[in-house]
Amino acid sequence: MRVDQLVPAFHRGDAIGDEAWELRRFFRAEGCESEIYCLSRDRGLENDSRLFESFPRPSASDVTILHYALPSPLSAALAGLPSRKALIYHNITPASFFEGVNPEFARVARLGREELASLAPAVDVSLADSEYNRLELEALGFRDTHVFPLFVDFARYDRPENALLRDLYRDDRTNILFVGRIAPNKRIEHLVKTVFYYKKYISPLVRLMVVGKTNTFPAYFATVSRMADEFYLKPEEVLFFGHIPDDEMYALYRASDVFLSLSEHEGFCLPLVESMIFDLPVVALAAAAVPYTLGGAGLLLREFRPDRTAETVHQAAKDPALRVQLIESGRRELDRLKRFPREEFLRERIPGLGRKK
Repeated sequence: MRVDQLVPAFHRGDAIGDEAWELRRFFRAEGCESEIYCLSRDRGLENDSRLFESFPRPSASDVTILHYALPSPLSAALAGLPSRKALIYHNITPASFFEGVNPEFARVARLGREELASLAPAVDVSLADSEYNRLELEALGFRDTHVFPLFVDFARYDRPENALLRDLYRDDRTNILFVGRIAPNKRIEHLVKTVFYYKKYISPLVRLMVVGKTNTFPAYFATVSRMADEFYLKPEEVLFFGHIPDDEMYALYRASDVFLSLSEHEGFCLPLVESMIFDLPVVALAAAAVPYTLGGAGLLLREFRPDRTAETVHQAAKDPALRVQLIESGRRELDRLKRFPREEFLRERIPGLGRKK
């Protein structure tokens, strides 16, 4: 029996790539033949994946899984296969966030949503990495929908952080951290407004640290950078680190007082889980998948207002009893995520697993 995965782009260290890697390990341990087929891949992954052009046609007893996060020729190919077909949905940001910012991204997002809907009749099992994503699939008419939480390699976070960077930012300032690419749906401008209010009305000792790619939407990045200048926020008060190595990112998690997400659209939001791993209290806008990922952890905001957001951040940073409560609730949520029976879940929903062992 073959259980193959189709991934449009296979990246090292990427959440989807890590998930595909872990699933292949499991399928092979179950006695199945299993490969990852992709349209493109990072250099150095040639021995860990195969190009889709070499994908051998499966039989009716095989299983083919498509990781869906953007439109690609893999969608039409999947629909025409004789194998049992499964979808793992990682979400597509609505086009409305990109209108007027990047027309090409808006076009791809619209196409991605249309292409996703076209797959509903062809897919036998539909998995989503959050309840928010599952509800989207259900609304589009997908059958047999289930939540299959995103794979998190917890061992990865046991590696040491960059101690020099951690100590550099452990000072008298309240450090507010956000991790995610600089994109319109992330509402980086709302983070800047929150820091402005915090500095003006609560304490001048504040620092916003944003970790994530800055070159995906250069015009948007220029806009939020200019906003920080217009609000008279100094360079040491709003820091854009870009994409950085893991040890440096871990250092910033360790040095921070609060993780703040004002994003209006997330399909899962791995940085929320990372914050809980590092015992960092979370304040987040209750939008899209965020409440599902946080579960009973974190402080949720029902709407964005700079004053209330800044005051909530201050409480999470400075109230010792509240910090203990938030850290403990984060640990409970992590424990729940770790206890999810991933292997049993897959054995129940993919027929034939374990029979060849």
